Amino acid sequence: MSRLRKPFIICLWLAFWQTAAVLVHNSIMLVGPFEALLALWSLLPSADFWRSVAGSFGRISAGFLLAFAVGILLGSLAYTAPFLEEILEPFMLFLKAVPVASFVILALIWAGSRNLSVVISFLVVLPVIYVNTLAGLQSTDPKLLEMAVVFRMPVWRKIRFIYLPALVPHLVSGCRIALGMSWKSGAAAEVIGLPEHSIGEHLYMAKIYLETADLFAWTLVIILVSAVFEQMVLFMISRLCPQRGEVTHETADL
Repeated sequence: MSRLRKPFIICLWLAFWQTAAVLVHNSIMLVGPFEALLALWSLLPSADFWRSVAGSFGRISAGFLLAFAVGILLGSLAYTAPFLEEILEPFMLFLKAVPVASFVILALIWAGSRNLSVVISFLVVLPVIYVNTLAGLQSTDPKLLEMAVVFRMPVWRKIRFIYLPALVPHLVSGCRIALGMSWKSGAAAEVIGLPEHSIGEHLYMAKIYLETADLFAWTLVIILVSAVFEQMVLFMISRLCPQRGEVTHETADL
């Protein structure tokens, strides 16, 4: 029964969406899920569709992955050097507080429209990854660290069997938030910057020509692509954490 609950909820919301579209009865104001899916189906054979999806995916995912790497690096350095944490705190607060629109305008001047979504995704994701990395490392069990010192555990084993199990849950939680934020902000940046062969460009054109069905179709594309990318990233992060058998074997070796 629990397996049918999620499909039932999805169908319920689709029915609500279709009912709203019927009641509005204005294809410019709102279209139903069937019209949106038909519009998406008509876009699939187009080479420009796949070029735009690939372009946006490449730029936004590049911004996310770069922020992911830099966030983990800065978080690790701040954990080992508390003074650096104090230095970085105002900068991270600044990144979290400044509106995305301000970043978009500044980045458009500095980086141009082509790399705009890369910069925006990076700036939006960086503080989230940094904060969660620092929190994960700070949550490491001090007794395990003392044990590692007593048994003279090598640094790479401490990282794998002590730090990573504490860090991974925080990274997963942070990525669930950051991934959605990166695609929302990246797509919004593309709508403003209008780089060629991008999803944002097609969203803007759909708005200009009042093609609401295409607008919903491209929105569905963003949701699907971001969901696939999220599962890929979360799977890779989950593989960082050692399996229970590995931890048991390591403990036995000690």
